[in-house]
Amino acid sequence: MFRNKSLSRWGFILASLLIISLILWNTYIFFNQLKENERAKMEIWAAAYHDFIQNNPLDAPVGEVIPIIIQGNTTTPMILYTYKEKVYTEKNIDSSEVNTLEKKKRLVEKFKSEYQPIDIRSDDELLSTIYYGNSPLINKLKYYPAALILIIFLFILAVYLFYKTSKSAEQNRLWAGMAKETAHQIGTPLSSLVGWTEILKTEKVNPEYITEMEKDISRLETITDRFSKIGSVPKLERCDVVAETRASFQYLQKRSSKLIDFQLVVPDKPIYVKMNPQLFSWTIENLVKNGIDAMKGKGRITISIEKNSKFVFIRISDTGKGLTKSEYRKIFTPGHTTKKRGWGLGLSLAKRIIEEYHNGKIRVSKSIPNQGTTMEIALKTEN
Repeated sequence: MFRNKSLSRWGFILASLLIISLILWNTYIFFNQLKENERAKMEIWAAAYHDFIQNNPLDAPVGEVIPIIIQGNTTTPMILYTYKEKVYTEKNIDSSEVNTLEKKKRLVEKFKSEYQPIDIRSDDELLSTIYYGNSPLINKLKYYPAALILIIFLFILAVYLFYKTSKSAEQNRLWAGMAKETAHQIGTPLSSLVGWTEILKTEKVNPEYITEMEKDISRLETITDRFSKIGSVPKLERCDVVAETRASFQYLQKRSSKLIDFQLVVPDKPIYVKMNPQLFSWTIENLVKNGIDAMKGKGRITISIEKNSKFVFIRISDTGKGLTKSEYRKIFTPGHTTKKRGWGLGLSLAKRIIEEYHNGKIRVSKSIPNQGTTMEIALKTEN
């Protein structure tokens, strides 16, 4: 099925390219035929002028001779230069383009680049030269292939953007559906675990065990709550980003290897933003865990917070393998991962949480191969 779809897509692309090529080729042939017709028409006029000279005195006034050659030309711009009188006579040209001798000469050079001039001779004597250029129709047709290519390019771009957007929307629905289903599946055994802890409290069980179990249950409830919020607009509340970041930091520090050196650099005063605490902490955890994976479980993680007049910046730095420039955007694509195991969802979910739910920005602030990476979250502050 997928193979047939792929073949159909390539067949459509090849057919489109073939049609475009045929249109451009036919346009090229038509353009050349029009130019040949222009040449033939001017040669007929030149022959008529030559015949007139042969049958009339050579000292006939130029004003009587010239109309014979140009009277039937109503479209092709042309200049007739007579060597005896050293006079330029123009036809079908705007007067502003030929109101000086210098302009006439420049126009003659332009016409020479478009068509070979036609010389009028009598008994091997050069009497006149006809210079002519493209008619308005040919000038319009000259830009037709470029306009056609532009239209086709815009059409292909629109199709590509539509395909990419629809594919992205489909992926988002898939991830949201998976997240909600995961929350639903976790919910059933979680409810059972809560019931078992209540039973254990009535038995002679070490209270410390039950306390630890309740911590884990609380953690599972938080995870379930996070997954259930994916795909729906979460409720945002005014929170201190410093306190929320510190809480995530402390949680991760306690549960990470002693080989990880955690550093926290935050202001002493609170900084308030509109956020969903559960989803924000999930984002911080994803970024920290990615940093730990990049360091292969050994190195330094630094979380810092800075503020300007409008935004607060939360930066998570690691001393891992770093990223190349080409990976800066790819890492946020669903399914993209550099790990041997993993679905490549962590950073794409983080991007969705920060940019779609919190109207913030998340990006790779800095990364140096084999030295480390700094991820940056920007959120608008509240007064």
